[in-house]
Amino acid sequence: MTPRKVSRVTLILVLSVLLALAAEAPARSGFSVKQAQVRPEAGQLVLNAGVDFAFSEPVLEALDHGVPLTLVFHVQVRRTKAWMWEDSLVDEQWRYAIRYRPLSERYEVYRLPGTQGHDFVTRDAAIRALGELTDQALIGLDRLDPEEDYELQIKVFLDIEELPLPLRPMAYLKPSWKLSSGWTKWPLNR
Repeated sequence: MTPRKVSRVTLILVLSVLLALAAEAPARSGFSVKQAQVRPEAGQLVLNAGVDFAFSEPVLEALDHGVPLTLVFHVQVRRTKAWMWEDSLVDEQWRYAIRYRPLSERYEVYRLPGTQGHDFVTRDAAIRALGELTDQALIGLDRLDPEEDYELQIKVFLDIEELPLPLRPMAYLKPSWKLSSGWTKWPLNR
């Protein structure tokens, strides 16, 4: 075989493998914080944020079989040029749950530690509502130095520790259960 034919055969093999991998690629899963807006209200800053949840198929299957899922919204307010070891002004974790109620055939979204929330007829509507943080008190304006710049950092993740015990080993081992947005940073406009 000439070197030219070897190159063509190699190229065809590589393209075939790439096409096969693309055809077998799983649907996109993961979380992303799409927007975060902060506004002053009654002496404090209030947060509105939107999160896009793209759950993996195993997670959605568990939800549809009645396994409650706990989502953690980790929120921090820091000075923009803060040193790594410097404390955050705000470092909170807001916990929300979504679950399916088979008897009523409804999905429910609620903030923990409570158990009462809002009911939804479809899973998609419940997931959309879960991703809408509205009017969350963030920090008092009196705690912010007018001479400093601050940033808001948000990370959202599925809390594997809150899954039922028999499901946890699989969730620890399979990447389809390790769902997180990673940290996103937003300037804190006052």
